[in-house]
Formats: sequence, structure tokens, C-alpha cells
Amino acid sequence: MKKKIVIAGGTGFIGQYLDKTFKEEGFEVLIISRDFHHINWNNNDKIIRALEDAEALINLAGKSVDCRYNEKNKSLILASRVETTKKLQSLIDQCSTPPKLWINSSTATIYRHSEDKAMDEYTGEIGSGFSVEVAKAWEKTFFEKSATCTRKVALRIAITIGKKGGVMKPYINLVKYGLGGQQGNGRQMFSWVHIEDLFCVIQFVMDKKEMKGVYNCAAPNPIPNKTFMKEMRKILKPLIYLPSPKLLLKTGAYFIDTETELVLKSRWVIPKKLIEKGFVFKYPTIGAALKNILE
Repeated sequence: MKKKIVIAGGTGFIGQYLDKTFKEEGFEVLIISRDFHHINWNNNDKIIRALEDAEALINLAGKSVDCRYNEKNKSLILASRVETTKKLQSLIDQCSTPPKLWINSSTATIYRHSEDKAMDEYTGEIGSGFSVEVAKAWEKTFFEKSATCTRKVALRIAITIGKKGGVMKPYINLVKYGLGGQQGNGRQMFSWVHIEDLFCVIQFVMDKKEMKGVYNCAAPNPIPNKTFMKEMRKILKPLIYLPSPKLLLKTGAYFIDTETELVLKSRWVIPKKLIEKGFVFKYPTIGAALKNILE
């Protein structure tokens, strides 16, 4: 019988990649989502059967933050993370043989805007503002109830880059259409992780049975925004590359119904605990990662 992986909220960029790659590794993959092709969030009995004796539950569920932070969207962003996590805990409690491991997505944006020092799991300073409050509530809900049979790991995932999805498409378009210069002052740090490394981190956590608690999931070499854009231009070779001042970004974000936090917040995140455990990144530098994605 195949070993079983359950992915909650598995229809996005990361979920689709995990689904495909775990199947290639020989696992049975079951997805919980609102999509009629998958196990529906309202079908508690079917979710419990899926969770029974699973190797791992990977929870990625949550409304996209690529939207305006009005009151309605803020409420949906918070509830879609906290309430699904509560529900999964309740259903795991009803399992005869609960999942061996529960990996819950969190976010590297939980740390403060930092242009002065790196943030690791030991000395990193938690920030303030809406996105940080969501991350704090999400982690609090996840760790609120300890489970004797199910090991819990929260991955504070940095901006995930890869082929055919994620943030790469808008960045590629910026460069192709002449806006491949720095965004804002260009000094804000860009913490990222290649999606192949994210998958390998999940495998690593599955294998290392002693791992529990919070881990930063980010490549070990974050770079300033201006360096990131320079590396993009090296490969895409645009004829012109104008910068995007803060005011222009704010105006553009308003018209496309999103926020500027993705490009203007300085995320300087280091995966100290993963490195201590001996994890080796396949794509430790942005140059290697972009070469794989763009060439």
C-alpha cells in the first residue's frame, strides 16, 4: 500500500507542485479543497478517513494575500487560516491513527521590516501590522493544542519562486516591459526559496523525526531588491529597465487591487535551524535559482 500525504488547500502554485512531486516519489496524495475534484472541506467523514494513518498532513489553506487589505478581505485572510487550522485539529482528534506529522504553512513576513540585520528563529524580532498579526494568530492556533501522536512543524516560508507560477510571472513581466529596475529604494531585502528546495525541506522534516516547532524556510542568501532585479536582467536582457518609485508602485497596486507589501517590505530571513540540522539547499543563491527558472 502506498504511503499517504494529505494536502489541505493544495490547489495553488505550491500545492500543485507538491501534489505532482509526491506522486512522482510514489506517494498517494489526497487534497482537501473547495474544488469538486478533491475532498471537500464540508465532508468531515471523508477528511477523517484521509487523515487516518497519513505520513503527513501539509496545510497550505488560506485566501491569497494578493488583494487590497480592506476589512472584508482582511477578515477572510485571517479566518481562512485560523479556522481551517482549528478544523484540522478537531478532525485529527477524531482519528484512530492520526497523521505522523503535521506541517503547517506560516510566513517569513512574521518578522519586522529589517534593513539592518538578519532574522533567525532564535533572535528574530516579530513585526507589527496586519500581515504579522495574521501570522501570529495562525501559529498560535496551530500550536495551541499539543498532540502526542502527531508531530507539529510550522514552516515560515519565504517568497517561493519556481517555473510556471508564483511571483515569477509578475516580475518577469516587469522586466520584459521595461520596469526591470529597482523597486522603491532597492535596499529592501528579498528572502526567497526555490520550490524544489521547499519540497526537499518537507521531505527532510518527514525524515528527521526529532524536528518540531518553528523553522524558517528560506534560502540562506537573501539579497537586496536591486540585486534581485539585476540578476533578473542578466538573464532576460531587456533593452531598458526603468526603476519603480514607491509612489508609482502604490498607484499601480491600487489599480490592480493588491498591496505593495510584497515588494517593499524588507524580509531578511535566515534558515538557521535548518542549517544546524544539516539541510543543504540545492539553490542557495539567487543566480542559480533564476538560471534554473528562466533559462
